[in-house]
Amino acid sequence: MLDIKDFSIFENQVSFDFKGLLIKILSYWKLFLVSLIIAVTIAYQVNIRKEKIYEMETLISIKEESNPLFTSNTSLTFNWGGVSDQMQTVSTTLQSRSHNELVVDKLQFYIDYLEQKEYNMVDAYGAVPFYVSIDKDKAQLAGNLISITFLTESEYQIKIPFQSNSVSLINYLDNSYGSANVEMGDFVKKYRVGEQVSLPFLHWKLFINDNPGFYKGREYFVRFNDFNGTVSRYKGVGVTPDEKGASILTLRLQGTNKARMVEYLNSTVKMLIKRQLDSKNQFATNTIGFIDSTLVAMESQLKTAGEELKSFKIGKNVSNLEDGGAKFSEKISQYDIEKDAIARKISYYNSLKAYLKNSVDYSKLPAPSVAGIDDPNIVANISKLIALSTQRSEMAYAVKSDKIFREFDSQMEAVKSVLLENIASAKSALQFDLGLVNSKINQAEGNIRQLPEDQQELIKIQRKYDLSDNIYSTFLQKRSEANIVKAANLSDIHFIDPAKDVGGGLIGPKTSVNYVLAVFLGFTIPLVFIFILFFINNSIQKAEDVSKQTQIPLLGVLGVYKDKGELAVFEKPKSALSESFRAIRSSLQFLYKKQHVEGGKTLMITSSISGEGKTFCSINIATVFALSEKKTVIVGLDLRKPKLAEEFNLSNDLGVVNYLIKQKSLKDIINHTQIPFLDVVLSGPVPPNPSELIIGEAMADLMEELKKEYDYIILDTPPVGLVSDSLELGQYADVTLYIVRQNITKKEMIPLLNNRVKRGEMNNVSIILNGFENKAKYGSAYGYGYGYGYGYGEYSNGYHDEEKPKGLIQKILKKIRKA
Repeated sequence: MLDIKDFSIFENQVSFDFKGLLIKILSYWKLFLVSLIIAVTIAYQVNIRKEKIYEMETLISIKEESNPLFTSNTSLTFNWGGVSDQMQTVSTTLQSRSHNELVVDKLQFYIDYLEQKEYNMVDAYGAVPFYVSIDKDKAQLAGNLISITFLTESEYQIKIPFQSNSVSLINYLDNSYGSANVEMGDFVKKYRVGEQVSLPFLHWKLFINDNPGFYKGREYFVRFNDFNGTVSRYKGVGVTPDEKGASILTLRLQGTNKARMVEYLNSTVKMLIKRQLDSKNQFATNTIGFIDSTLVAMESQLKTAGEELKSFKIGKNVSNLEDGGAKFSEKISQYDIEKDAIARKISYYNSLKAYLKNSVDYSKLPAPSVAGIDDPNIVANISKLIALSTQRSEMAYAVKSDKIFREFDSQMEAVKSVLLENIASAKSALQFDLGLVNSKINQAEGNIRQLPEDQQELIKIQRKYDLSDNIYSTFLQKRSEANIVKAANLSDIHFIDPAKDVGGGLIGPKTSVNYVLAVFLGFTIPLVFIFILFFINNSIQKAEDVSKQTQIPLLGVLGVYKDKGELAVFEKPKSALSESFRAIRSSLQFLYKKQHVEGGKTLMITSSISGEGKTFCSINIATVFALSEKKTVIVGLDLRKPKLAEEFNLSNDLGVVNYLIKQKSLKDIINHTQIPFLDVVLSGPVPPNPSELIIGEAMADLMEELKKEYDYIILDTPPVGLVSDSLELGQYADVTLYIVRQNITKKEMIPLLNNRVKRGEMNNVSIILNGFENKAKYGSAYGYGYGYGYGYGEYSNGYHDEEKPKGLIQKILKKIRKA
């Protein structure tokens, strides 16, 4: 137990006593030892209970891969703006919500597979012998632990403890929440492996993994978590450029389950590769979609034209008809193809212009080559617009800065403006070309009208069929080109080192750091506590505290008496404490001689407050006088709170009060004790007017009688700081001893004592420091020596009774001191 002792080493010192401070701190080694044991124990418990944290990583490179089949005629690919731009795009994409949603959904990482270990529940993904296949369009129990115990290799039991009548449900199809009513208590049901579980709160099938190992009788747990919360955890994947290469990224993920982290890192890169390749093929994909929709219409037109041509040829001499109009038919078909090409370009420009004005997502624009447009400015600007639109959509969930979005919007607006100008100029040129072709077609049609009607009709039908067939063939060729380019495209992202558990990867908990921190706190906390006690403590700690605040002499220093009872001198006459009382006796005799006191000598003992040891000092000072064969009496004048009777096993029925009210004589109230030459006069019954009794004439008579009978009269009085009785009794005392006690008496009490002495309320005052215990002592007798309590350390051995060490540690310390 910590006692607040001897902290005043810092006060009013010219030079700092570091050695003294160190000794005093070391005197509380037990507190430091207990603190260290507690801190290290806590650190050990934290280390063994805390799950291990691992870090897995994968290395990828970003390199622009050109399509080996890309030509200026296909114009179906675009890039992301170079490697430097791709690095930022890839980093942003990997940490975006939309990307991680796709990965979490694919891996179904919102399902936890858990196992109870010695101290806590651990993530057992990759170690459990089973997996569950859920119906995503049906609700699942959200947040609750679902216990799965395998009764046999093919049968398992579900156990769910329900704490309320309602449970929360989650539907992973749209991540919506609902609720279901259940019965409170444990829900228990058995199922076979592979059997459909259809409950209001659970829909799954459980399957056993390949090579599951032994699992019969073992218990596992499944939990369905919030989808968005799961995504948020994986958004924290670390993406940092590698110092060894400008186009290399390192992906890091921290967690407690290495198998789960490896799976996620590899899957997130694979998903990124797929998305990047899909974006890279955007032109081709858009073009194929556009061509497919066009081919459906053209196929119908071609079929209709073919059937019409076939019907016309029935019953006619087709050879003669074809020979007559062959030269006109070939020429006008060529003009029709030229016109259709120009018309498709104009139509594409019109559609593109409307799309640019009415839409904000430009990622679905078809390639200009689908309409035969090979203008490099238009192709480049459309490619750039698609790239910007794709990047902006990728960053929508990861970047919250409006400034970045405004920059993208500004760039797209600039590209749109250029494109609209390009479209306007291109359309003007095409309109001129269209006019020339129409003029040629009109001229050819005029020549055809001079032919017979059958030949005119054949040319008309053949013309329609040839145009449809040519358009259909052209689109088929474009579609084939787009598919070839799409198949030949390569992703710019490549694995260098896929994530893999090769052992290691442990990054926490830092057990050594925890132990170092425990040792540090084990020393620091008690040290700080001791300093706090010092700063808040304002009580007397040692003799210097008294001498600094008063000129009243310090007559003696008394050590702590730890045994029961108050008869310290009588029970242990050879102890160091007894010698301290004998030293006080010698000092008192000197004072009496100096004052030329004759006859019975009186000594009044008082203090500031209760608990400072007035009665203890009164008894033992009286005892040392009695042991010197001087007739001594202790007079209990603390009429309000008498204690003397308890110490001598006497009854307090008769005492000073009975004498003062003239009920009994002095002889009637004197009590003899087991100590020779020592009598006791108790206070008697507690009166209603103690102060009035003390100031009466009977008190003077009592003192006169006592002086005639005894050599020494010890007055045990009440605290002068609480009542005025002691001040009234001061007139009968030859010497007054004022008791102050270490760690009890406040320092501000000493100035009050100075004021009383200065006003003459108390005379011939000396101070006794009681209960002194210097825990930073060098020897067994230190603190209990002669006079002022400064003994002779080891040199005092043999003169006093030594207190035997009570414990093993005390015995060891004693041997060390002797050594």
